[in-house]
Amino acid sequence: MQTPRIITLILLFTICMANAQTKKPRARDLKIPFDGTPGKFNAITDVPGIEVGHKTIIKGEGKLEVGKGPARTGVTAIFPLGKSSIERVFASWFTLNGNGEMTGTTWIDESGCLGSPILITNTHSVGTVRDAVIQYYVDKKLSDGGYSGDYSLPVVAETWDGFLNDINGFHVKQADVFEAMQGATSGPVAEGNVGGGTGMIVHNFKGGIGTSSRIVETKIGTYTVGVLVQANYGSRNQLTVAGVPVGKEITDLKPTAGKPDEDQGSIIVVAATDAPFLPHQLNRFVKRVALGVGAVGGRGGNTSGDIFIAFSTANPEVGAMDKLANLKMFPNEMINPFFDAVAQATEESIVNAMIAAETMVGRDGNKVYAIPHDRLIEVMKKYNRLK
Repeated sequence: MQTPRIITLILLFTICMANAQTKKPRARDLKIPFDGTPGKFNAITDVPGIEVGHKTIIKGEGKLEVGKGPARTGVTAIFPLGKSSIERVFASWFTLNGNGEMTGTTWIDESGCLGSPILITNTHSVGTVRDAVIQYYVDKKLSDGGYSGDYSLPVVAETWDGFLNDINGFHVKQADVFEAMQGATSGPVAEGNVGGGTGMIVHNFKGGIGTSSRIVETKIGTYTVGVLVQANYGSRNQLTVAGVPVGKEITDLKPTAGKPDEDQGSIIVVAATDAPFLPHQLNRFVKRVALGVGAVGGRGGNTSGDIFIAFSTANPEVGAMDKLANLKMFPNEMINPFFDAVAQATEESIVNAMIAAETMVGRDGNKVYAIPHDRLIEVMKKYNRLK
């Protein structure tokens, strides 16, 4: 008879093996070279305090029946200071091309602050998700029932997943939003076909959620930059990975059973840092996200919604209402390494989304292929980026 200790060890071994088998590969697992040094998890959650949660909705198959499916969608929630906090942080946003939506940005422009989580979903679910976020905080009775300058204007962004998803079926419900928010955690972040990225396509390969981080060392301290993307944009021929024209080398495996416009789609990018940036500095910082998108082949096409938001988790007195706030400001003369870091982390986040994504069949049999890892490695070797 096995002792309880042996049984426990066997169970732990089984769980570890299962986790090892289900863990999705990332770009660095394929030895793809990137500039910069990532944090512990190589994720936006390397910035202390940030938590991320997903709700993935996959149901049905075959012919589209609006309202019934197939559904390939979801929602992703990012909490700047964790789900137990609704404190304000300094923030700014930028749009490279505005054929998309990100709610709450007018107040960010006006106040320089973000007082809600950031949620990402599909284009036709923005209203549902926005209303659900407000209900989530109303249920917590954080105010006297009146207007809140923070959660009354939540930040909700979107990209289009209608090639794979019954987007007019409104499959994202209030309960799904609550689940994503309540399930938010620190640590590793699931990537690929998850959350808001479930039905997304990038450079005509399967896309979705991706994340990365960079450690920035300066003479006045060490800081972290983290990025999370919902990637759903771009044409195949412009796809570039670590400087290699992969899209010109892998020209097959394009989406089938439909005619997706190569320029159709969007990318939402959330960038964060624990460096004490003020709103005008975050505005400079968030614009450099576009350089990371461009490095992979994004050009901000006419039908693309390329919208980026950035925040700093420093300066805990941002939300002071009845006293002078004591603030710190990072010197502008030392900000260049952060520009490098956010561009680098954006580039790697997009590639991570592609590497983690899996081939998916959705409505009407529409099929989007995952980028083949073996062929990607071959192309990288051809251009001497891998040995």
